[in-house]
Amino acid sequence: MDLTAQMQDFNFGGLSDRRNATRFPVKEEVRYKVLNSKGPSVTGIGKTLNIGSGGILFTTEGKLPLGRMVEISVNWPARLGGACPLKFVATGRVIRSEDTRAVMRIERYEFRTRGAASSEAKV
Repeated sequence: MDLTAQMQDFNFGGLSDRRNATRFPVKEEVRYKVLNSKGPSVTGIGKTLNIGSGGILFTTEGKLPLGRMVEISVNWPARLGGACPLKFVATGRVIRSEDTRAVMRIERYEFRTRGAASSEAKV
């Protein structure tokens, strides 16, 4: 199966895909939080649809504001040393948004070890 060819055919919001980076169809739970938001805090849970070196397409509970900084946390499918569960935490700007999905351009990211279940509720 050629994932690169499949990803090149992806269309978001009627716009053709102009990216050169390969994206991978990683489908994992994502928690997101809009940062520095005036008014009520915007948080939610969704699923990643694909991840590439420059951005992430994920589902949302509502339309996210364009241009705003967002932080996401994804339970990563690979384990450190084959045993320690990881989470991928990234911040970046919302560059595309629809009612139930958004694209975030990754500006900063890190992998963290997953803690106890009580700390998982935080982004």
